[in-house]
Amino acid sequence: MASSSENQIIDLTQSWVGYTAIAIFVFAYTLVILEEKIHLRKSKPVMIAAGLIWILIAITYIGHGNKHSVEEAIRHNFLEYAELFFFLLVAMTYINAMLERGVFDALRSWLVNKGFSYKSLFWTTGILAFFISPVADNLTTALIMCAVILTVGQGQPKFVAIGCVNTVVCANAGGAFSPFGDITTLMVWQKGVITFWEFFALFIPSVVNALVPAFIMSFAVPKGKPEILGVENNDDIIKHGGLVIVGLFLATIVTAVSFHNFLHIPPVFGMMLGLGYLKVFGFYLKQQSRMHHFSPENPPGSHVDPYDFDVFNRIAQAEWDTLFFFYGVILAVGGLGFIGYLGVTSEFIYGDLGPTTANILVGIMSAIVDNIPVMFAVLSMQPDMNHVQWLLVTLTAGVGGSLLSIGSAAGVALMGQARGQYTFFSHLKWTPVIALGYAASIGVHFLVNG
Repeated sequence: MASSSENQIIDLTQSWVGYTAIAIFVFAYTLVILEEKIHLRKSKPVMIAAGLIWILIAITYIGHGNKHSVEEAIRHNFLEYAELFFFLLVAMTYINAMLERGVFDALRSWLVNKGFSYKSLFWTTGILAFFISPVADNLTTALIMCAVILTVGQGQPKFVAIGCVNTVVCANAGGAFSPFGDITTLMVWQKGVITFWEFFALFIPSVVNALVPAFIMSFAVPKGKPEILGVENNDDIIKHGGLVIVGLFLATIVTAVSFHNFLHIPPVFGMMLGLGYLKVFGFYLKQQSRMHHFSPENPPGSHVDPYDFDVFNRIAQAEWDTLFFFYGVILAVGGLGFIGYLGVTSEFIYGDLGPTTANILVGIMSAIVDNIPVMFAVLSMQPDMNHVQWLLVTLTAGVGGSLLSIGSAAGVALMGQARGQYTFFSHLKWTPVIALGYAASIGVHFLVNG
């Protein structure tokens, strides 16, 4: 099994250490899947699992006189996580700032007050989910569209259920053709496997993935239109600086892309510079708050200060459980890779089954296990694939999670938001139709890009 020479990698796949590590990971991930039932936050079991797996590896390597390989491997995995962490932290901060400034509330009120029919709302929320998710990510987009569906679908649980299914499918499909649309696409971009502009080759397959199930589901949408609830005027909803923050977020994305494409600097540095834009604008709003809050026209305590904005409060509102979950997943899967399991798996699924079959299976697996550990495993394996196949696995990992409600962060979040109306089984009912869209998008990908 081993050679005791310094810095040599030891194959632990057939040892008790390897089997124990697999058992720890499977147990931890079972707890993640059962999060909704047992109310244990998903970050907790995977963080413990990551720690235990690397402890087992370290003890084994020290026993073989190798003290440095484990440290180097952990540093490599942790650096990958750190880049992802700060990138997502900036994106989440901007989304939270836009939420706090009422940007998304204004969009919701506009949709509600338009007087659309249920069928029009079904298509409008789906199209908006598809085009917002490449910028705002699929999870945030799905939550915003679900808020619209819940507002207009009061007393129509059938519309809420089918609207949420469509939103999940469209948000995941829209997120698949952009580095900012999903965690998996972000990982692929940061790894340098696919360039920023090459992602847009997946646009047409993504459209097909969303359109096929939406077209079939639209026949089941209830007839009629919801009651107009008379929501505030949009101008009153968006607070001072809301639209400026939208502009700064777009400028931050341009900065990150430019850093990566022209300066060959990791895009996370561009995102951190973009956070600086928001901090400076936050300082400007604070100055405005001081000027207006104490002016004679607006004495203290008269009403809520529309200028009041604290960027650190928006950072504090980030999805910390999700960020720590990524830490656990990346370090745990990295540990299994260091033991040797990813090499064995890669040899089987990519060598024996072939890349096309393997990449289609990756999408199906992501519906059950979650696409983040699956995609990180694929990137760690680095299978020998051509460009068309790397685009395929990016597509399948992004949209495969739509097959089940538990397969994507968007689906899990909406089950909580529309509890009792959008459920695992209300989504499962449409899985054959979603699978048809999944198959069609793969066929179109080979037709367009192959």
